[in-house]
Amino acid sequence: MSAGLDWAGLMQAGLHGLRLTPDQFWRLTPAELALMLGQRVDLRPLRRSGFDALLRAFPDGPQKEPDR
Repeated sequence: MSAGLDWAGLMQAGLHGLRLTPDQFWRLTPAELALMLGQRVDLRPLRRSGFDALLRAFPDGPQKEPDR
């Protein structure tokens, strides 16, 4: 569970406040949901430096099997 996101609050706003179906809610990107809730969203394109940072944080490749 992400400590930075209030899932209960987001689901309440989306499902009750915006009257989205669960399917509609879960198909939204975080930016789309934020816009629908009236929040300002930074929609600048991802630059190479940001992409490289994502690659370092979430590298592709074989996943290590957990120790049993």
